[in-house]
Amino acid sequence: MRTIKFSPVMRALAVCVGTLAFTSGSYAAGDKAAYESAKASAKSTYEAAKTNCDAMNGNAKDICVAEAKAARTKTEVDAEAAYKDTPKAREHAINETAEADYKVAKERCDDKTGNDKDVCVKVAKAALVKAKADAKVTRVSTNAKMDASKDKREAEYKVAAEKCDAMTGDAKSACVKAAKAKYGM
Repeated sequence: MRTIKFSPVMRALAVCVGTLAFTSGSYAAGDKAAYESAKASAKSTYEAAKTNCDAMNGNAKDICVAEAKAARTKTEVDAEAAYKDTPKAREHAINETAEADYKVAKERCDDKTGNDKDVCVKVAKAALVKAKADAKVTRVSTNAKMDASKDKREAEYKVAAEKCDAMTGDAKSACVKAAKAKYGM
């Protein structure tokens, strides 16, 4: 197995991105201020990283820029997914992250030649396809679970409401009200 060595700049960028990703995940769904803050922070981190890349040349610079763009993309889409808090938004974030990782991997493949390069590109493409497929499966599974949960609650509510039908007056009203509260109807 080959070990990849990162420059001090890339290590610093990774720490910044890790910090942003960690904090962006802790935002409450629908927190617009946190979302905007994460986007602004991602932009400034990207600009700093890109400035550091300017000192490089050749493919090393291309890789550095691709990594900086990928880090920005990941932070922004994670913040957006946390803000929207939907299965579709999370799938979109995973897809965008996979695309960004693919672009970085392709840049790394440019250092290779011949069959090694072809294999490298195929491995990168396979990772992209796998990540997108996994994201789709997760979204579909989450949606199915949410639908099933809703169907179960509705069925349980109908049973509870039917039990309330045996009662009369205030007791029946209280029973129905309690059933609605319990099953979210």
